[in-house]
Amino acid sequence: MPAMKFRNAAIVVVAAMALLACPAPAFAGYGHGGSTNGDPNTHTSGESDGKGNISATAGAVVYDLSKNGSGASTGAVTPTTTWTPPACYYAPKYSPDALEAYLTPIWEADSTGYEWDATQRDRYVNGKPYKDFNKDKAGKGYWWDSYVTKGREGDPGALDCTKPIFWVDTGDKPPADIPQAITPEILSQLAYNELRVPSTKVTLAPADKTKVNLPTWAWLDGAEFKPVSVTASVPVLGISATTTATPYSLKIDPGTSDAVTYPASGVCQFKHGSIGEAYAKGKAGETPPCGVKYLRSSGTGSYPLKATITWKISWTGTGGAGGTLDDGTFGATQNVVVQEIQAVNR
Repeated sequence: MPAMKFRNAAIVVVAAMALLACPAPAFAGYGHGGSTNGDPNTHTSGESDGKGNISATAGAVVYDLSKNGSGASTGAVTPTTTWTPPACYYAPKYSPDALEAYLTPIWEADSTGYEWDATQRDRYVNGKPYKDFNKDKAGKGYWWDSYVTKGREGDPGALDCTKPIFWVDTGDKPPADIPQAITPEILSQLAYNELRVPSTKVTLAPADKTKVNLPTWAWLDGAEFKPVSVTASVPVLGISATTTATPYSLKIDPGTSDAVTYPASGVCQFKHGSIGEAYAKGKAGETPPCGVKYLRSSGTGSYPLKATITWKISWTGTGGAGGTLDDGTFGATQNVVVQEIQAVNR
């Protein structure tokens, strides 16, 4: 790995210490004049008001998780393709004073070598191209640096953001040659990474044990499967994006090839806020709209029936931006005991 890449990575890791110790100027919104006081956060934290209104901060990004799924049974959706959120991105990180407070001790320690330190001093102090950390522009912009997306710290892509720390004036867009610079679209992808949806244990009838060749009805309580969403924002830029996951279909995998699913594809669609139909007395002879029929006993064990929900993912963001992201799935496995039907000879 080139030395410059390694040093940039080291800068990202310890940046929080410099930021938290420095005063913060006002920073106007990203292209539309809003204002927020304070340096961008570089730490991760979360809080709740006790009513389910949860927020979290990671780097410069603030997450509103109040409409996200919650509870021990929830989990992250898995994209149905090879798509992944960006492993790293650029966003505001330092005021002029904060950058000086961060870099000066590194240079004084002489741990990165005279040549590199001299190059850095030229870049940020000696006017090649910046002078005195841009202190004359305090309150009129921010120094931008790279962040690594939570959960992607060991990903090779986390080292793709190798641009040196750069300045962006208030109201200006970051340089065009930096595709990972934070935008509402990138925020939507980071919000996707934070989505949590409920587990997919289905209700079965018969409930505890079923019989060979007996259609077993399967359904999900629609009240538990409603859209969930996460909003990601960068307050100092005044930009945000809300990513929403909406339940779309249920895929049933019986856990054995000796089974028939209803419908034959094993995919049950959401209709009127629920999937399948609750079994009612008198329907034993009917074909369930969603379910399974086992053709062979599970013997002394059980079959691992897996139920997987597909979620449609969409987003809306600042300035009327929006669109769709790759579908996501989340599933759970439950054991189904299948017995032979006992015949009685008289």
